[in-house]
Amino acid sequence: MAMAIHKWLLYLFFHIHLHVLILAQLPNLRYGECGDNGNYTENSTYKNNLNTLLTSLSSRIDKYGFYNASIGQNGDRASVIVLCRGDVELEECRNCVNNVVQKLGQLCPNQKEVFGGYDGCMLQYSNRSIIGTASFFVRYYLWNPANASNPEEFNQELRKLLENLRDRAAEGGLLRKYASGNVSGPDFQSIYALVQCTPDLSRLDCFDCLTDAYGNMPDCPCKGKRGGRIIGVRCNFRYESSRFFEDVVLEAPPPAGNDNKTVPIGRDDKIVPTGKDDKAARTIIIIVVPTVTLVVLIICISVILMRRRKKKLVNEIQRTPVDDTSIAESLQYDFSAIRAATDDFSDANKLGQGGFGPVYKGKLQNGQEIAVKRLSADSGQGDLEFKNEVLLVARLQHRNLVRLMGFCLDGTERLLVYEFVPNASLDHFLFDSVKRRQLDWERRSKIIGGIAKGILYLHEDSRLRIIHRDLKASNVLLDAEMNPKISDFGMARLFELDETQGSTNRIVGTYGYMAPEYAMHGQFSVKSDVFSFGVLVLEILSGQKNTCFRSGESVEDLLSYAWSNWHTGTAMNFIDPMLRGSTGVIRDIMRSIHIALLCVQENVADRPTMAAVVLMLSSLSLSLPMPSGPAYYTHSNISAEMPLIYNTRMSDSSELAKSKSIGSSRNEASISELYPR
Repeated sequence: MAMAIHKWLLYLFFHIHLHVLILAQLPNLRYGECGDNGNYTENSTYKNNLNTLLTSLSSRIDKYGFYNASIGQNGDRASVIVLCRGDVELEECRNCVNNVVQKLGQLCPNQKEVFGGYDGCMLQYSNRSIIGTASFFVRYYLWNPANASNPEEFNQELRKLLENLRDRAAEGGLLRKYASGNVSGPDFQSIYALVQCTPDLSRLDCFDCLTDAYGNMPDCPCKGKRGGRIIGVRCNFRYESSRFFEDVVLEAPPPAGNDNKTVPIGRDDKIVPTGKDDKAARTIIIIVVPTVTLVVLIICISVILMRRRKKKLVNEIQRTPVDDTSIAESLQYDFSAIRAATDDFSDANKLGQGGFGPVYKGKLQNGQEIAVKRLSADSGQGDLEFKNEVLLVARLQHRNLVRLMGFCLDGTERLLVYEFVPNASLDHFLFDSVKRRQLDWERRSKIIGGIAKGILYLHEDSRLRIIHRDLKASNVLLDAEMNPKISDFGMARLFELDETQGSTNRIVGTYGYMAPEYAMHGQFSVKSDVFSFGVLVLEILSGQKNTCFRSGESVEDLLSYAWSNWHTGTAMNFIDPMLRGSTGVIRDIMRSIHIALLCVQENVADRPTMAAVVLMLSSLSLSLPMPSGPAYYTHSNISAEMPLIYNTRMSDSSELAKSKSIGSSRNEASISELYPR
């Protein structure tokens, strides 16, 4: 009997372990979000209804790649909509949907409403009524960072193509509302596009949904780019300068008057084209089989080349020669244009002095405001660091990251051109007794959430896994609406997607924000950024710098002070006095302190990932684990804003003291010295 139980436990462990491995190997979603409609409880009627839908979901999708269904009544009703791209084969569609279901279950456990997908499919489920509604709300913008040549002419041709495809898709009938095509753009450049609606929409609703989506083009960062996507639950479109879809033969639309009928849920019968003889079938097979074989071959070759390209990018950053200026021409600015925009780098336009040179405000001839980082000739940042910042930041596109618009190489001049962020950096507000009054809890909560999403993008959603390594208040800029934008990627480290940690003999960063395993041993990982994020959140909540602030008659360390007050139940003493009067939000502030303490735990494995942090911040009903003690910074004689660059092989205390005497940065520009492995 004991032997049988032992075997059963081994089998159960193996099965669970294998399942976890399979989930971990799923690719990251192209887009996704957890809804704001609360959590469901285990063994609830809603969960049972949702499981009933999801477990049979892929098998119910027909060859046209669409399925919607609803089970239950009132608050227990579960509804689901799934749509695959019109050119995706049935088996690929089903695999894609299965992956989305599992990935969303990982990212949004117990959430009543989620939305997400890959390039080939999308999924939404909810306890709200989403079946039979025509919600045209745009969920996501995605875009190709490369600029189109002759943007105005490009956009004119693109608009004509999209409007033509919209009309064709709207006429698609009950089975599929999808259309794709291409036109010739400026400078002999082709434009390829596809549009799609969920086929349960009426012809008019599909037309209106795509029209509304097109109307969002002026607000989309994809405007003037060579490729872009606007994604909603009910319709979406995409365009690129190269072919990204397969041609499909679309069935003739059903007779007029049937456009508003609903396809019965779970229907098994198929519409089979008639009038095809055996000869036509053989002809199709002769054409299709070689085509599919060729496509599979091309995909395999593309995957291999992409992997090699990523490795080549990492190597290039490490050994790029000084004279290599092969970065995309569309990103390069003339030095004369930058000099004119900044009024010859006049002191009146100087925004601040960074660790490697001044930062200036400028205005281009088209009226666009910019921020120009002028790297000092003697700054110590050579081509390696410059290449790192350009090649890395140019590929990053997120609302909570400062956008790199371009660069300039002219003799000894090294310039980086960023979007202008009008409200300077977070530390200008947070550590100023007057300006801090502008940061009420709503704004601080918004800033914390935005920073978390920006770091999550770097860790999991960008093309490469990226560790910032210098997250701090002066590297978080605030736009006109006080939205946070993370800046300065000169010290960021690139990882392959399957890499999780690394080590270095050269430590770069800012004292007080660095995780202890990095500061002492040179070991860094995504959890290093998590630690820095936790310190930054504690600063935002207290209004105090992370070391050496005065509390009464004593000088306190922020992490120690936060932990002792939270542990003894006196966390109100830690909160910024300007927030203590907001009694309605104290619970939310206490929860944020709890999350921050989870991030600064000394044990690396105990710290949550940024994906878990974003989930904890957005879901107030999610229970939080108890934190263990934080890593303590006891060297209170060191400024919190002192950049730290030293070799971990140093053992002599005098050498270490010298390494800590490097001058500090008083604004948003941190030490951007990179020492790649």
